[in-house]
Amino acid sequence: MSESIKKSSLKFNKLHKRLRHGVGDAIADYQMITAGDKVMVCLSGGKDSYVMLTILLNLQKTAPIDFEIIAVNLDQKQPDFPEHILPEYLTEIGVPFHIINHDTYSIVKRIIPEGKTTCSLCSRLRRGSLYAYAAANGVTKIALGHHRDDILETFFLNIFYGGKLKAMPPKLLSDDKKNIVIRPLAYCREKDISQFAALKKFPIIPCNLCGSQTNLQRQVMKSMLEQWDKQFPGRLETIFTSLKNIAPSQLADTELFDFINLQQDLTHINPEADTNSGLNILEL
Repeated sequence: MSESIKKSSLKFNKLHKRLRHGVGDAIADYQMITAGDKVMVCLSGGKDSYVMLTILLNLQKTAPIDFEIIAVNLDQKQPDFPEHILPEYLTEIGVPFHIINHDTYSIVKRIIPEGKTTCSLCSRLRRGSLYAYAAANGVTKIALGHHRDDILETFFLNIFYGGKLKAMPPKLLSDDKKNIVIRPLAYCREKDISQFAALKKFPIIPCNLCGSQTNLQRQVMKSMLEQWDKQFPGRLETIFTSLKNIAPSQLADTELFDFINLQQDLTHINPEADTNSGLNILEL
């Protein structure tokens, strides 16, 4: 075996181990998958969903519990979409799958003016189709391919443009309480996912609807995070860790913490003490 092949194999094994470890930890921390679950792995044809499916299939073989996996793709009828690629790939690896056919592309193009961001409407329509399929087919968990960088980008998008401390939770109960969404890649770095996907040579399908939008706010966030990662190694890990270590009393949300009814403990105060010894706030 040549030296280059050995190095490539070693790199692949390290990436696979790191991604498997990250997915396993996320599943355990949030109890994403339990015995008897039917997990719908949403496969878009992008690198993230391919990697998610690969790691989940690998974990399925060694997990101490039994759970079912079905790969589901939503064919949004985008022009020139190579609809044969995913069925051929999934048939080749022997994974049960289903293709949902729903022309959301035409709906988005009809409603959203040219040049405006399509992501919000496209996401809602896509989510509706996936939720409907899950409800009709006994799916207990819906797995999406969002990774750590997606979560951080969303966090800063909400801070800078929405005025909220809000991100993507690794596990989510839908508003109608009928579906549980999980994000098994929540602990995984995008650069690891990209490298793994390149080594696996997945048949990537580009998104012609949103991929051509160059001025998205999310792209601005992505560039910012990439720059931080280069300048300050470890910063993104620290920021993500902070999302798991929230101190409501140290923020300012009156709905999240009861600031109004805070009560001072007066039992330690000596009534005979000199009340004039302290600073008078009115004199400051």
